[in-house]
Amino acid sequence: MKQNSLKIIGLTGGIASGKSTVSNYLINKGYHVIDADIIAREVVAKGSRGLEKIATTFGKSILKENGSLNRKKLRNIVFNDEKALKQLEEITHPLIINKISEKLKNLRNNDRFSLVFLDCPLLFEMSLEALVNEVWLISTTTANQISRIVERDKTDPLEAKKIIEQQMSLKEKIKKSDIIIKNNSTIEELKSKIDLLLKDRC
Repeated sequence: MKQNSLKIIGLTGGIASGKSTVSNYLINKGYHVIDADIIAREVVAKGSRGLEKIATTFGKSILKENGSLNRKKLRNIVFNDEKALKQLEEITHPLIINKISEKLKNLRNNDRFSLVFLDCPLLFEMSLEALVNEVWLISTTTANQISRIVERDKTDPLEAKKIIEQQMSLKEKIKKSDIIIKNNSTIEELKSKIDLLLKDRC
C-alpha cells in the first residue's frame, strides 16, 4: 500500500467486457479517470517521436497522406504476427507508461484528489498494477464478448473469438485482480455494483 493520501484504482477488463461503460460512469459521477487508450493515441500522434519510430520500423506505408498513423494498416500488420506486435509494443509501451507515471505524479501533488482511476485494458500486460493500490476487473462471459463485438464492430463471430483469444485469459486476470465485477446482466446492475464499491472507498 502506497504511503500517500491518493488512492489509485486500476480498472481493466477484456474487450467488450463493459470496462468503458464503467469508466464513463465514473467520469459522469465526477471521478478523475486516466484513460490509457487516449494516452496510447497521443504517443503516436502526427509528428510524435512514437510515430517516427513506428514509421522507421514498419515503413512509411503505415502513414496516411497527411502524415498521421493509418491504424487499420498497422493493425493488419501486427494482428497475426507476434514478432511485429512485440516490436510495436517495445516502441509504444514505454512511452505510455512514462506518460501515465507523469500524470499520477502530478495528481499526487494535487490535494483536490483522494481517489483516481487508471483505465487500462493492458494493465497486467504492461505491469501497471505496480502503480495502483487496487485492481478492479470487469468480467463477462466469452459469449457476451463475442455478441457485443459482432454487434459493435460488424464483424463475424469467428473473428471476434480470435481477438478474444489473443488477449490474456480471464482466468489469469482474475488471479491478479483484487475486485471482480461480473457484467453479465443489465447496465443498471453494473452501475449498482460500482456504487457499492465506491461507497466503501469514499
